[in-house]
Amino acid sequence: MAVFGKAQYIKRVEDDRLLTGTGGFTDNLSRPNQAHVVLVRSPHAHAKILKIDTSAAKKAPGVVAVYTWADMEKEGVGNFAFPTMFPAADGSKPEMTPRRSLAHEVVRYVGEAVVAIVADTREQAQDAVELVDIEYEQLPSVTEIEDALKPGAPQVWQGAPGNIAGYNKFGDHAKAEEAFKSAAHVVSLDIVHQRLIVNAMEPRAVMAEWENDRLIVHIGSQNPSVTRDTLCDVILKMPKDKVRVVVRDIGGGFGMKVGIQPDEAVAVWAAKVLKRPVRWRAERGEEFAATTAGRDQFHKASMAFDKDGRILGLRMEAFANIGAYPSRGGVVIPLFVGPKVTTGTYDIPLVDLKITCVITNTATIGAYRGAGRPECILNLERLMDTAARQMGMDPAELRRRNFVKPSQMPYTTAMGEKYDSGDFNLFLTKTLEAADWDGFAARKAEAEKRGKLYGRGLASYVEWTSANVMNEMAHYEVKEDGKVVIWMGTQGMGQGLQTSFTQLASELLGIDPSQIEIAMGDSDRVGGVGSMGSRSAYIGGSAVLSGSEKLVDKGKELAADALEAATADIVYSAGRFTITGTDRGIGLGELAAKQPDKRIFIENVNTVDGIAWPNGAHVGEVEIDPETGMVELKRYTTVDDVGKPLHRPIVFGQIHGGCAQGIGQALLEENVYDRESGQLMTGSFMDYAMPRAETFPTFNNQLDDTVPAKSNPIGAKGVGESGTVGSTPTVMNAIMDALWPLGVRNIQMPATPQRVWQAIQSTRK
Repeated sequence: MAVFGKAQYIKRVEDDRLLTGTGGFTDNLSRPNQAHVVLVRSPHAHAKILKIDTSAAKKAPGVVAVYTWADMEKEGVGNFAFPTMFPAADGSKPEMTPRRSLAHEVVRYVGEAVVAIVADTREQAQDAVELVDIEYEQLPSVTEIEDALKPGAPQVWQGAPGNIAGYNKFGDHAKAEEAFKSAAHVVSLDIVHQRLIVNAMEPRAVMAEWENDRLIVHIGSQNPSVTRDTLCDVILKMPKDKVRVVVRDIGGGFGMKVGIQPDEAVAVWAAKVLKRPVRWRAERGEEFAATTAGRDQFHKASMAFDKDGRILGLRMEAFANIGAYPSRGGVVIPLFVGPKVTTGTYDIPLVDLKITCVITNTATIGAYRGAGRPECILNLERLMDTAARQMGMDPAELRRRNFVKPSQMPYTTAMGEKYDSGDFNLFLTKTLEAADWDGFAARKAEAEKRGKLYGRGLASYVEWTSANVMNEMAHYEVKEDGKVVIWMGTQGMGQGLQTSFTQLASELLGIDPSQIEIAMGDSDRVGGVGSMGSRSAYIGGSAVLSGSEKLVDKGKELAADALEAATADIVYSAGRFTITGTDRGIGLGELAAKQPDKRIFIENVNTVDGIAWPNGAHVGEVEIDPETGMVELKRYTTVDDVGKPLHRPIVFGQIHGGCAQGIGQALLEENVYDRESGQLMTGSFMDYAMPRAETFPTFNNQLDDTVPAKSNPIGAKGVGESGTVGSTPTVMNAIMDALWPLGVRNIQMPATPQRVWQAIQSTRK
């Protein structure tokens, strides 16, 4: 078998169809006799539904049906109920209000779906929406964490007093208190992690059809089998063999397309009831208002140091706005996932961490690229830079004094997490060198001559991966023409998985990449967890490795029978089995053709040994115009430890994308609700700023693969979210470095020109 990592990197196999417009996206599907769903959504943040009159809409041209929750409930449709996993701080368990596909009795955020119109055309359904008459009684609402926690605040649910949906804590409060009392230096920051709109290039879409007494659901889901299970077990109450979920190309997921959301389920149910194809596709405005958003947390963070700059303890109190209804990601991410990286790359002996989930009259929070890790790493890195300035130390030196050392690996953090590998100082050193750290003073002086402020920021990060599920599927099928089809449980959504797995399988089997097909997205063919949590490469890739080994072992047995030789005498190389010491052999395809079903099939599920921990360091430099507050990112350098990369160009693309999203959060993006009315103020790209190409300099991204992961056989560590984790604190630290000499001591994200200008002006009073 070929040695992994020796071949040249192949051309991306996805690009031809995507660039020529022949990709298979859900909304491109069309079926005879199809109907279209359009949803009537709430204009209020909080209101009782007093009356719904759909009579006029039902009579509108082309309208097939009009549904409310009452109609769905009669058919036995289940709720998107979320179990109480975490009690409140006092030990009580909040009573979770059921989340339904269509609102019933009360709406709890602007954009919540209330009525579904099904018509022969999308335009007819849109026209009929205007004919639905809903009478509401408006109720007081809360959209901010601070307001929701005030005594006497409007209650989003009566069963969740104080608008608290869960609480978790870590560490030793008493020992941390003692560490802070004995500290020579203490730094503290209040940090807002603003709410973000996911903004995947492709909006969500569903095409559901009834075929041969089964539901076939086409949807852009990051985990097809999980989506199938949710539909069957929770929503439709159907046997799993009666539902097939098919995923084609996806134009970006970023966590928003994990599982299935309530409004998507309406179209699936309508197809079941009407026994005809039904389509739904979100308008961009619906995606702003109604799909899951990201982040939205407030943290009070403090760190204690001894006189030599060694960290004594870390203390954080965090509040996470999870929106009007809890999703699994919205609750688990702040209470369980994010805390895993709370201590980052540092040897921190004590932590005292408390997190509270807060309910508000806003859209549900879910997973968003990085999912809790960017928040915790930003807190840590902002504290480190602030401490370095207050103590008069070089920020790189302060980090070096506190890094977990390679000699400490495997290392168990104060959070109980086990790092299997990592050389954090190595990557910091390489990043500083690549960024020309020593040349910063000259660049700063040149900028100041032009009347500009100039600063640099540094961040060291570590990333948790796996989504806490260590196994994945890679089933192998060899056809009689020699084609090897590998059915994967992971799911491509723009991250280049087909290319990466084709590259890996080609090297492992020693055959041309054109002979390999990576197939994903069919719940009839494979299960698996899907793609989230930067798990695809190292868990899915490990399954490709074990599947290749099993295929060769099985092939040797079959070849021995075909060649009338002992299995021990069969060797495999470059797609061919031969008898040792002879030229007698048989190719993969020829061997498959001899089998009863004209194929060789290997069912393969592989489990890795544990979590992988990508890490690295980022350095960025910014220039600020003090008269306008405009921030320009001038230089950006990363050196990342992704373990052993499967396909370097793919890895660099993932780092670029992650950095772009993190920098967008630092400088531009913010989802805002009106505090009084609960109305969404940033409901379109007219009001929500997104980064463009001109926002970024040319990135200087480098890899070092000398520290492979020990938790999996291919040594990969994951990369999909790393750029997002490291970039936001880097940019914010650079901005603070530029503003610090003026007397600015803290600034919240996004660092818009207005916010930066106001911070500068506040120092001139």
